[in-house]
Amino acid sequence: MPHEIKGVAIHAFVILKIGHEPDEALVETLRKYVSHEVGPIAKPEEIEFVKSLPKTRSGKIMRRVLKARALGLPEGDISTLEE
Repeated sequence: MPHEIKGVAIHAFVILKIGHEPDEALVETLRKYVSHEVGPIAKPEEIEFVKSLPKTRSGKIMRRVLKARALGLPEGDISTLEE
């Protein structure tokens, strides 16, 4: 994601396991975990909870679709998405 100060910021898409509900405490826990395990520079600015990620038929995650969703732009051709 573009960021006015950093230049680029991280927008994370998270799939929760069954039985877990999204809340602000979980968002903070995930941010702290990423900061500790990967480094403070990798701490996500935004965390979005989703049911699934857009994938091609071969199972690759379609990052361009995620980027378009995060920016609120048209997703383009998504006819090859896995159903």
